[in-house]
Parts: sequence; structure tokens; C-alpha cells
Amino acid sequence: MREHLVGLLLGTEQDWPRAYEALVGRLGTVTAGDGSRHRLRTERVTIEPFSLRDRPAHQLVIDRLAYWYYHPREWLKKIALMDDVYLLNSPFTFQSMEKHAAYCAMMRLGLHVPETVLVPYKNPVDHAKWAYTAERYNRQFDLDAVAERLGYPLFMKPYDGGAWVGVSRVADSEQLHTAYDQSGERLMHLQQSIEHYDVFTRSLSVGPETMVMKFRPSLPMHERYEVAHGFLTDEVGDEVVTISRLVNAFFRWEFNSCECLVRDGVVYPIDYANACPDVALTSLHYYFPFAMTALLRWSAFCVVTGRPARLDMDSARYFEIGDNTPDYREKLRGYRALADEYFEIDRYREFCDTTLRHVPELVAEWVSSAEFDELLVSTVRTTYPAHEHDRFIAHFRGLLGQWRHENAS
Repeated sequence: MREHLVGLLLGTEQDWPRAYEALVGRLGTVTAGDGSRHRLRTERVTIEPFSLRDRPAHQLVIDRLAYWYYHPREWLKKIALMDDVYLLNSPFTFQSMEKHAAYCAMMRLGLHVPETVLVPYKNPVDHAKWAYTAERYNRQFDLDAVAERLGYPLFMKPYDGGAWVGVSRVADSEQLHTAYDQSGERLMHLQQSIEHYDVFTRSLSVGPETMVMKFRPSLPMHERYEVAHGFLTDEVGDEVVTISRLVNAFFRWEFNSCECLVRDGVVYPIDYANACPDVALTSLHYYFPFAMTALLRWSAFCVVTGRPARLDMDSARYFEIGDNTPDYREKLRGYRALADEYFEIDRYREFCDTTLRHVPELVAEWVSSAEFDELLVSTVRTTYPAHEHDRFIAHFRGLLGQWRHENAS
């Protein structure tokens, strides 16, 4: 029997880690195709001094913290470089998760990324050389002229943002200058707005598994993911999945979300670099079992099969297609092939159909259990004020009941 330790590097979250730990505990012994027997267990990673020559016990680490907490980020780099520990996600491309590099790469690959301009800081950065450099090299620019070239309305948003913090929809010059003045020392993008879109999608991907959800960003968080099926044509739905997997394979991100707008059959990716994608029970609700199933299956696949960590990005193969394939649909086919190769999609599906064939039933039983209901109730009670507890408990029980009904064996 071989035991595999999965580390959870966490911040403030409790709901999905409890769910994942419970499912790993229920997974039991996994028998691989070669007859070898495996068992997974989890451990929450603590922050403490570490020697660069320490040997970690973990085979895989799911990271939800290091995008802002640098000490554990450096631990992740060390265990990847020196110990071949498998990571979700790569700490070496976090700089790309500040959106800017991700926009650049996907523009070069020919995706329909809205026109975007990076503007200098509104307020000086705190650096001793600032005044000297600014006096000689910072060119004066006309912010209104930049906005006019893009066209109103547009969005001003931080180049390194997340969770919609600091994002402003700008309709005219007055709003433009107000938003820029408020940006302070944050570096900002100006980006064209895709108006009158038909559908806003958010796709959650774990390894090669992708769930495309209808997203309503103007609503409260518990209502943003609409339970809807068939809201995209087959062709557009396949394109959204391809874009999500392309981004993830290109940057070696295996736990990520991707936002796209669809207008008149054209897919516009607008945000697809999320170091800490939303997997909260109270926001995903109906889709929460998918997220936990995918995370359980992908982590088990990686450790049981000994999938090697890939630190190199291999971007030249993608650029070869992007630079030399004029037809957009042909580009997508080429990217999808590279992404499927990276994620070993055929091998993964076979593994799920054989070694992990019991997992969907395992998850369905757990979602129907008193243990899951206790998790749901405790999550609601720690998320919402007391006078809303009964309402939200009933709300989420109803949505999860719909999932159980639709997924009954």
C-alpha cells in the first residue's frame, strides 16, 4: 500500500477544504491499472521556517494562499524545484496571474480579447529614484485621448486585480478621471467594454475538467451562478471550454476560472487568470459537487499515476500556431490538441472510468448525508447574519436538492 499526502495551503476558507477532506477520507483504497494499491490523506500546511534542503512529505499541494503570502510561495518554489512535488497551481507564473501577461499571451494567440491599454500610475511609487526617472523619462499623456481611442463605455481595472476590487465601469470623461484619481498607486488597465452581450460565462476548470456556468455579476454572490443548461450553442460552448483549457495548459494552471462574454456568436475572454478561483459552497451551490468531484479525481490521478510536474511553459508550440495559422477555428483546434495533450485527457478519462468509477456515486451519497448538511448549515451561519440563516439554509438546501435529483443514479 502506498500512501500519498496531499497538502492544503489555505487562507480563510473552511467550506471546500472540509468537503475535500471528507471526500478523501471516504475515497478509501485506490487500485491502479497495474494492481498497485494507493491511499490518499490530507494535511493542512502550516507556515514556519524551512530549510531549503528539507524533504517534504507531500506528493501534491493545493495552493490557495501563496498568490499574496510570499513565505509559502517560496516554499512552493523550493518543493517544486528540488523535490518534484506536484502543485495546483504553479508559483512560477503568478506574475502572469496579475492579468497583464495573460492578456498579452492570449492576444498573440489570436483570441478576441478586448482592446486594452496599460496607463502609468496616477500617484508616484514609493521609490527613491522616482523623481529623477519621472522628470527625464515619463512622457506626459492625455488620458481622455486614450479613452476616446478605446471608446466609451470602458472599464478601468487593476492590472493585478482580483475579486472585482478596484474595477470601475467608465461612461464619460468625468467618471474616467474620478476612477483614475482613486487608483492611487495601483497600476491600471483601460479596457474596451463589450456592450449588449448575450451571455456572461464563468468556467471553473480543475485539470482537464471544465464546467461552464451562466454568470450574472450584477447580482448578489449567492445568485450569480444561474442553474442553467443549454444556454450556449454546441460550437460556442466548445470554444469557451477550449479557451479555458488553453489558458490553463499554456500557463500550467490546473485550478482556475475563466470569464467570457458571448455576443452574436463571438467569444470575448475578459478575465482568465485567477490564482484563487471561487469554489465557495455558498456561491457555487448547485455546482459545488462538480468542483469537489473534479478536485478529488484530478489530485488522485496526479499522485497515483505519478504524473510529473511540468515547470517549463513550452510556449513556442502555442505561438507557432498563433503566428502561422490564419484561420481562427483552425487555431482553436490546434490549441485544444496541445491542451488535451498536456492534461493527458484520454489517460485521465480512462483512469476515471476504471480506477475512480465509484467517485460520482461516492460524492452523491456524501452530498445526501447528514455530514454534508451540517457543513452547509455551519457555512451559512458563519457567512450570513443570524436573521438570514433560515432563508439561506432553505435556499441552498433547495439548490443542492435539485442537483441530487438530477444526478440520482
